[in-house]
Amino acid sequence: MTRHTVNASILLTDRPLLERPAAARAAGFDAVEFWWPWPQTATPSADQVDAFVAAIEDAGVQLTGLNFFAGDMPAGERGIVNNPARQDEFRANVDLVVEIGERLGCKHFNALYGLHADGIDEEAEAEAARANLSYAAKAVDAIGGTVLLEPVSGAEAYPLKKAADALAVIDSVGAGNIRLLADFYHLAVNGDDVAAVIAEHAQDFGHIQIADAPGRGAPGTGDLPLDTWIKAAQDGGYDGPIGLEYIAGEGDPFAWVQA
Repeated sequence: MTRHTVNASILLTDRPLLERPAAARAAGFDAVEFWWPWPQTATPSADQVDAFVAAIEDAGVQLTGLNFFAGDMPAGERGIVNNPARQDEFRANVDLVVEIGERLGCKHFNALYGLHADGIDEEAEAEAARANLSYAAKAVDAIGGTVLLEPVSGAEAYPLKKAADALAVIDSVGAGNIRLLADFYHLAVNGDDVAAVIAEHAQDFGHIQIADAPGRGAPGTGDLPLDTWIKAAQDGGYDGPIGLEYIAGEGDPFAWVQA
């Protein structure tokens, strides 16, 4: 049976962030994942971190994934891994992510690459990204962790749009614990051949996330063959949870699970 993990940064947004783990549990799920919970800072206070950890523990759910700080996501940023001017900020965040991961038994950490900035040499960005990813991979390895790298849609300046883009970066770093985050929605709307990616690279997936297209809604609201793709990935060797990272419509956001 497929295990689902609820992305509580995009779902259950009708309630405060720290109430969402318990809401996921009440809806019948035993696992959650989050984007970085503090979009304005890479290094929140100890009290803020303690409150987040307590919300997960008190809800009785497992944290299966956490993003590294990705800049101000609500303002349009999509990561700082490739930003040469923000390496100290990223690395300070890595150390905190490792602490949270160790406290909560979380092993998978998503590093959003970042947008290409006008006026900055692309190779300088790539070099910064390789250095930061290498640093993050070594840091999370201390707790048995994996760094995830994700192609993303909806941001033209984001350099990693297809699976091959992310896999090329992973190969260039050469760390054994950096793996592809295969978000079937992002891959599909960016024009990737998702079935082919699964057939060739399911064993390279560190995590899978899903939403339907068009619309990035719940499974069944669009026309993507998500069940077929999930089964193919599992047949190909992927044995992790499936992250639910879609925009809920009106009513029960998880009605499709029972259906």
